[in-house]
Amino acid sequence: MLRPRRAHAALRALLLPALLGATTIGCEGTRAESGPPAAAPPTPAPASGAERAGTAATPPSGAALGPGAAAADSLARAASPAIRALYVNRFAAQSARRMPELIALADSTEINALVIDVKDEMGPNYHSDDARISRNTISLGKLRNVRALTDTLRAHGILPIARIVVFKDSVAARLNPQWTIRRADGSIWRDHKGLAWVDPHNREVWEYNLAIAEEAVRLGFGEVQFDYIRFPEPYQSLPKQVFPADKGQSKPDVIAEFLKVANERLDKLGVRSTADIFGLVTTVAGPLEVAQHWERLSPVTDVLLPMVYPSHYPRGSLGVAHPNGQPYDIVYRAITRARERDAAIGITGRENVRPWLQAFSLGKPDYGAEQVRQQKQAVYDAGYDGWVLWHPGSKYGPFVAALESGPTASRKRRN
Repeated sequence: MLRPRRAHAALRALLLPALLGATTIGCEGTRAESGPPAAAPPTPAPASGAERAGTAATPPSGAALGPGAAAADSLARAASPAIRALYVNRFAAQSARRMPELIALADSTEINALVIDVKDEMGPNYHSDDARISRNTISLGKLRNVRALTDTLRAHGILPIARIVVFKDSVAARLNPQWTIRRADGSIWRDHKGLAWVDPHNREVWEYNLAIAEEAVRLGFGEVQFDYIRFPEPYQSLPKQVFPADKGQSKPDVIAEFLKVANERLDKLGVRSTADIFGLVTTVAGPLEVAQHWERLSPVTDVLLPMVYPSHYPRGSLGVAHPNGQPYDIVYRAITRARERDAAIGITGRENVRPWLQAFSLGKPDYGAEQVRQQKQAVYDAGYDGWVLWHPGSKYGPFVAALESGPTASRKRRN
């Protein structure tokens, strides 16, 4: 997941030449800085055409089940496959105060899933008896009882989703230097923040991350979401990247094959395999330089989650004058293009695309409930039902008013 405020400007400089040549819904797609606020977006033309399982552990303080209410609510949620989720970072997931608050928020709204950091850029967020995992864990706070957490979420009708950061892994790179991307002189390559990455070609790296994914399922997670499933940006200001484990396979094929292998292994365990991708992947015709390509990735995952944050698109993207001030237009056009591309390769259904939506402020206007409402409506109008809200601190108070009360199967598209 690209953090807000970090890579948007550099990524714009890197990818804008490719975007200017891309054919989309009338104009180019991208991911970069926000523009100033604009008037309310016009209404575009309409688009064509949880899981409840497990036995509850003792809920955290403040998250106790109401008499009969949670069970009834769980059954109602289970009637809908549409996932409406919130991101929960490492520290919020560990908090005895924050988790009950997030569970209570889900209990009272349409939220039916939480995306929890099981492995982020700081390594695994839990204790494991698997030596492959434990030896790559640093001394940092971790979830104390993962099974109790997932059981509690399931008892509340909330699908626990395991987020696993894959190739941006400076912890594993430091502890396993043989896994790293190198420079031409054989030294370890580092990105513009001085962080080492592991080589996506390396099958030991694959097995390490798949071991975490499979253990997450055994601990009660009902879906695995892979993030940073890409190569690092090849900035011209940085040394050339050399991949010691490269056997001649193209970068896009490497990423697609990892997800294909992951999907097959997780299918055997009965859970979905999903992947986070840059928002501009929906509108750029070919593969990005980081090796994400829609037509390669969509067939090998159960769900793709493009990060279509309006603040990350420059002025004029997708024919939208001020993307950050017109969230409906940006999300609608980006996700409509995703649906069209899936249809062209025979992939249909309202749950194959589940975008990340912006629940943070970057530039003007400040984001609140209205901007989230517009993004949600754009998803429904583009032909899909699910979405995930991203706030880097997992603080959703300003956006609660945008959430519908209680579970819902599908939202009505505009007529």
